[in-house]
Amino acid sequence: MTDRGAGTEGRDESAILIPFQARRERSDMPVTFNRRELDQILRLYGQMVAANEWRDYAIDHLSDRAVFSVFRRASETPLFQIVKDPRLARKQGAYSVIAATGLILKRGHELARVLGFFDRKLKVV
Repeated sequence: MTDRGAGTEGRDESAILIPFQARRERSDMPVTFNRRELDQILRLYGQMVAANEWRDYAIDHLSDRAVFSVFRRASETPLFQIVKDPRLARKQGAYSVIAATGLILKRGHELARVLGFFDRKLKVV
């Protein structure tokens, strides 16, 4: 006979392990943009292509963040990167726009507000 220890009679031990296994499998999956986020990003991309500002893009789904990179030409470094980093969701915000130099231009909790960075028009002073 096996001794299960005090307080474990009548409990199924496999039920205790299932949530941990599900959490582990979920952490192995890469971070992705959902359909609504991609719709907003691709709408902006289409506007910028029509304005002849951007010409190519790349999407990277990494284990810790998702990155949408924008290029003027495919052979160059990205002009901008739109990054989703869920670890920063409770701090500065999960979304950010990063310049080619690595400078964070805009960061926030809502993607639409972060993408508003590209709506700025130059003003004559």
